[in-house]
Amino acid sequence: MTDEATDGATRRETVPTDGATRRETVPTDGATRRETVPTDGATRRETVPTDAGDARVTWYEPDAGTEPRTVLALGHGAGGGIEARDLRALAGALPARGVTVALVEQPWRVAGKKLAPAPKTLDTAWRGLWPALAKPGLPVVAGGRSAGARVACRTGRELGATAVLALGFPLHPPGKPERSRAGELLGTGLPTLVVQGGSDPFGRPGEFPDGPYRLVEVPYGDHGFALPKRAPLGQEEALGLLVDGVAEWLGALR
Repeated sequence: MTDEATDGATRRETVPTDGATRRETVPTDGATRRETVPTDGATRRETVPTDAGDARVTWYEPDAGTEPRTVLALGHGAGGGIEARDLRALAGALPARGVTVALVEQPWRVAGKKLAPAPKTLDTAWRGLWPALAKPGLPVVAGGRSAGARVACRTGRELGATAVLALGFPLHPPGKPERSRAGELLGTGLPTLVVQGGSDPFGRPGEFPDGPYRLVEVPYGDHGFALPKRAPLGQEEALGLLVDGVAEWLGALR
């Protein structure tokens, strides 16, 4: 490890052992900190300070031969991070179709905590990192899975998002349909797409109320879009339906 003074700050660089050329974190008095990302097809990663703590954005951008037209910002749920299968599927497939995907890790995940904070705190972090998502100068679609979908629904319009993508929207807690969160979904004020597993205990497609949004069903999928072994379609096929549904909807927004 080496330390070197740069304009009064200290920069620490570690020597990676995974084949990367370098990895660094540079404190800059509240400005965004950037780190290189050598794996998973990601092009860059940045740490963004917010009033709720440091968030992290991992970018998946089109290659030089594909013109980017949209940023799709996706937050994770309360029970996991950006390793979720639906988020990874979209990050892996959409850049080739001209969509820059930004996978957002909330500060509580970046800090290594196990429990998500209150919705108000999640919204505060999302607002704080929004300028980093808008910086490429492209239209930004706010989205996420589960709790991340709720954040996008609550804040998308005020932040200037062009649309909202809700993956596995938690319409109600499992077994408690009377505790509906439909108001968040119906109140986005923006073009909205819901992608829902056919067997999601947080709300099956048939439970959703009529409203100004589009719904794509992933047959047999649970809350994380996992399929039972007895399902007549495979996991990759199900994720393909998810990706194609989102890509078609994004294309129609233009």
